[in-house]
This record gives sequence, structure tokens and C-alpha cells, in this order.
Amino acid sequence: MSENINDKIKASLEKVRPSLQADGGDVELVNFDDKKGVVNVRLSGMCVGCPMAGITLKAGIEEQLKQDVPEVKAVEAV
Repeated sequence: MSENINDKIKASLEKVRPSLQADGGDVELVNFDDKKGVVNVRLSGMCVGCPMAGITLKAGIEEQLKQDVPEVKAVEAV
């Protein structure tokens, strides 16, 4: 994993983190597969088991990452 891309992903996650934390949740970078362009994240706190977590993952986290880091093609929770 390129350290530069890793840093970009972490910086992008910092943009969505306050919204998640306001609702008692959080997100953490687990891995980036640069061949597939897939970011694996771990949702925690109130995000775990939340019925809206899937929407948050795709409409919130994934969209922000794609906007900030063009190498990102998808985001998956692990």
C-alpha cells in the first residue's frame, strides 16, 4: 500500500469522522487493496448493528473517499 494513498485515505476519513462520532460511532482504516481500489474500513460504536450503517458506508464514507482519492473504487466494511 502506498503510504501517500494511505495518508490521503486517512485524511479523507477525518472529514466524515465527526459526523459518525456525533452519533456515537466511528470508522477506522483497515486496508487498501491498490490492485482493486477497495478500501476496507471497520465501523465501531453505535455504527455496529445500525440499520443505517450500509447507507452511511456507501453514501457517506465511500462517496467522500472517491471524491478525495481517485484511486478508490469501493469501500467495504470488515
